[in-house]
Amino acid sequence: MSALLKKDWFGLGLVLIFGSILISLFKPAFISPFNLYVLMLSVSLMLVVAMSQMIIIAIGQMNLSVGAIGGLVAISFTGLMEVYSMSILPAILIGLLIGLACGFINGYITVKTGISAFIITLATLYIFKGMNLGITEAQPFYEIPEAVKFFGNAKIFGPIPYLVIIPIIITVLMWILMNRTSLGRYMLAYGNNVQSSELIGISSTKIVIYAHVISGLLAAIGGMLVVCRLQLGTPNIGDSWLLPSFAAPVIGGAILAGGKVDVIATAFGVILVSIISQALVIFKIDPFFVQIFLGFMILLAVFINRYREYREERRTKVFSDE
Repeated sequence: MSALLKKDWFGLGLVLIFGSILISLFKPAFISPFNLYVLMLSVSLMLVVAMSQMIIIAIGQMNLSVGAIGGLVAISFTGLMEVYSMSILPAILIGLLIGLACGFINGYITVKTGISAFIITLATLYIFKGMNLGITEAQPFYEIPEAVKFFGNAKIFGPIPYLVIIPIIITVLMWILMNRTSLGRYMLAYGNNVQSSELIGISSTKIVIYAHVISGLLAAIGGMLVVCRLQLGTPNIGDSWLLPSFAAPVIGGAILAGGKVDVIATAFGVILVSIISQALVIFKIDPFFVQIFLGFMILLAVFINRYREYREERRTKVFSDE
């Protein structure tokens, strides 16, 4: 039991349970089938986006281009089907390749130049977004196959949408990657201390590129899932991803300096942000205040993050003094 209490996700889990009960008491509509369906759709989409950012945070970097990659892939995916009458599977594969390529570009330039990933991905954000607008001329694509529309809006049973399947699979795979593979351990070791990781033979080049490639792949999947949900491809897909992508991992206990992430806690962070956003809507609070609240959540998450870093520094200092 004591080991369970120390888990980053345990406290979040309690907050989710009691918070949901409290909201339901004041607004029974919160647990209506329709609202649960909408909530699960929101969680499903943002879960993939959060995982895309989380793996970059694990190595102590940031990817500001997550949304731009997702948007570029979303437009490419829909454009291939509408303009070139391409079938779904080839369009998906090309979309995934675009995401991988964007991630590789981010990682390769970061490694070869030694410039902060924050600056590199800020630049590629505008490049990928510009490509998006150039392809679409700022106009949406509407011709989406019925199978894509069905997957994005149909339900398995009750309020559970088909769209949750892929994010759940991704979450499981990410947990395995970060907790059961040498690559995941190397990423955390690199994020914790770059110099020490290099001394034990971990390739900085490979780790950074692998992390960005996986991030790009997940952003691509997120973009295509949004297309399934919206039933069209719009140039603004991904524009609102940046803040939630950072909020969920940090709320889940990730340290922005790197070396510490928790997949389950990140998933709980996504659920928490989605529940709060949904609750504000149910309580008929002005949508502008939802954005303000998310901003304050990010600020709080950063303060919590800094406290964790301070605590880790104190702990390391104590051990070194001994």
